[in-house]
Amino acid sequence: MYMYLLIGTKIGIKTIIWSIKVLFFVVHNFINIMWISRIIVYVSVSCIFITCLYSQSDIVEWSELSVDDDNLAALFEQYEELSEIAENPFNFNTLTKEQLEQLPFLSDKMIENILYYVYKYGPVVSKKELLGVEGMDWQTRKFLEYFIYIGPAKEEDEKFSFKRMMKYNRQELTTRVDIQLNQKAGYADYPENVLIDSPNKKYYGSSFYNNIRYRFEYNKQVYLGVTAEKDPGEPFFSLYNKKGYDFYSAYLFLQNVGRFKSVAIGNYKASFGYGLVMNMGFSMGKYTSSSSLRRTGQGISKYTSTGEYNYFQGIAATYKLSKRWNATLFYSFRNMDARVENKFIRSLKTDGYHRLYKDMEKRNMASNHVIGSNLTYNGKNVEYGLTAVYNCFDKVLNPDYQPYNHYYPRGKDFFNTGAFYKFFLNKFMISGETAVDKGGAIATINSVCYSPTVDTDITLINRYYDKKYQSIYASSFGENSKTQNEVGVYLGLETSAIQNTKLLCYVDYFYFPWKRYRVDVAGTSGIEGVCQLSYSHSNSLSMLIKYSVKNKAQNYSADEGQKYVLPYIRHRARYQVNYSLNDNNSVKVLADYTNTGYLGQGTTNGFLLSASANLGHESFPVKASVSSAWFSTDDYNSRVYLYEPGLLYAFSMSSFYGKGTRAALKLQYNYRRFLMLQAKIGWTHYTDRNTISSGTEEIQGNNKADIQFQLRIKW
Repeated sequence: MYMYLLIGTKIGIKTIIWSIKVLFFVVHNFINIMWISRIIVYVSVSCIFITCLYSQSDIVEWSELSVDDDNLAALFEQYEELSEIAENPFNFNTLTKEQLEQLPFLSDKMIENILYYVYKYGPVVSKKELLGVEGMDWQTRKFLEYFIYIGPAKEEDEKFSFKRMMKYNRQELTTRVDIQLNQKAGYADYPENVLIDSPNKKYYGSSFYNNIRYRFEYNKQVYLGVTAEKDPGEPFFSLYNKKGYDFYSAYLFLQNVGRFKSVAIGNYKASFGYGLVMNMGFSMGKYTSSSSLRRTGQGISKYTSTGEYNYFQGIAATYKLSKRWNATLFYSFRNMDARVENKFIRSLKTDGYHRLYKDMEKRNMASNHVIGSNLTYNGKNVEYGLTAVYNCFDKVLNPDYQPYNHYYPRGKDFFNTGAFYKFFLNKFMISGETAVDKGGAIATINSVCYSPTVDTDITLINRYYDKKYQSIYASSFGENSKTQNEVGVYLGLETSAIQNTKLLCYVDYFYFPWKRYRVDVAGTSGIEGVCQLSYSHSNSLSMLIKYSVKNKAQNYSADEGQKYVLPYIRHRARYQVNYSLNDNNSVKVLADYTNTGYLGQGTTNGFLLSASANLGHESFPVKASVSSAWFSTDDYNSRVYLYEPGLLYAFSMSSFYGKGTRAALKLQYNYRRFLMLQAKIGWTHYTDRNTISSGTEEIQGNNKADIQFQLRIKW
């Protein structure tokens, strides 16, 4: 292990030295963004005095700020897990480091300060005391309040007892139904001869969506869950789904029972280090805060999502060797959807849909064995560990050859090992990970964080992912979706030194040694800059201004048929204002602007104006959320994103292009804590088309509507 740590340290030093050479280029752009941020501050302060609109912060606000087309899919799973924590919050007076690490908006320093505050001042009696934690700003406090409650510092209840578990457990049953109010082409009636020639024109099942979830929890120690899901178009108790639902998931998860830190049976996730070897957790994107970029994996965790790809199935356990040392072993075997030709796996199918003939041809066509281990030391000022993973397919993975995928994973078995580290030195935090694959290719990421004050972080991150590095389950910080073929330097500033204000600015330079998808030239580069300013005044008023620009090479086809590789530039700006009268009534207004285009070839624009409100009264059991939006974009490339209030565990984020309007209404009825009933109806109207979507999803007309129902029972 120490050899790996030494190698990682040496490579980390070399890469940091190399990053300094590139730093002059990065700093120039960073200074420009800092100059822009000054203007933003002046504009924000001026707007404060003329604005009277706001929305209460909720558990999606942190995720909503991080929206990007590269990480949208990860946000759905992230929101689902955060919603579960919000429904079963942590007791602030018994918080552990592992629990706080599940909240991505908390930095390592903030976690340390929270734990120290509880240790020094004893049990807190009110959430208002959160502002007494060193470095705690209004925004972080508001986010944190959704995931905690103030309870007694219990000691006896922390000891596991089967008798107490059966008596004092908490159980939950949830079911959701989505109904499409417009007929899509895939549900139309076709003559039998047409379906013989074109079997993929019609879905096998009905158009409604349904899931059922059952969850059992006792004292944050024992978790049991079962999930069943049917996607739109999948058969229900018919054809190949004679047993009902298309997807079933179950887990048993034990936590802090004896010397076992965690035990998982059934479906689970595994994440270690900085994701170069294994990461099935939240995507380490660039679009939130620098605190989330420095967070190591959570190890073994339960899998509660309805997603049908990103999980393991088997058994895993983390054992406490001593106070500081933990050892993890895990094994997984599962069937996977894949396109198989000539006994070769050409591609893995990850969307989970089984509603067309072509979907059934790929269902469970491959199997995958995974075995891995991790050894971690967690000290007061230092953390390091070693991870090793071996995985094997029953068939050879051999994607259809294209120049850009020349170095994609190919073969039947893969082996990766890596060493990660993190240590604190006064106001510095130095961290990183170095990994090696079976062929000897290297991937490394290293960072330095300087905190001159408790509320300010300056972060420098360098990554080098060899174009030949192959890891099936790696997911780390970067511009590429795959952890390979990338070199980059990230420089970011995050501060809340000004009262009630938080500023995030970063510049990220990236270089790709080999060709990429839609980029037919090797050796391309790009740069991204973001400046985000948020303002929170007590619990009533908050504002957000965000600007981002990305310059990235991409194929361009000229009118004469010639193909070039040109810089593709995208500008995005958002202004958001939230106002809250009380805990039940709030308003949010936002404006989005997108400008995209190839350098020297003209640009396209996208606009979005949206307003939403939460309405309710403490004495009335029914609450309402209403939202409306107007959008106008020149094409798909200038599309805009919109979040609207959704049902529990359902992250409602959609993209729109063209011209039209969107409206949604959600109603929620609560009967004490036992029963909750939700209903939502959404309607989209387009003014620039007579048909919506294409293929099996095509809708005749310019209107699209859907309705959702959800029932939850807790006891």
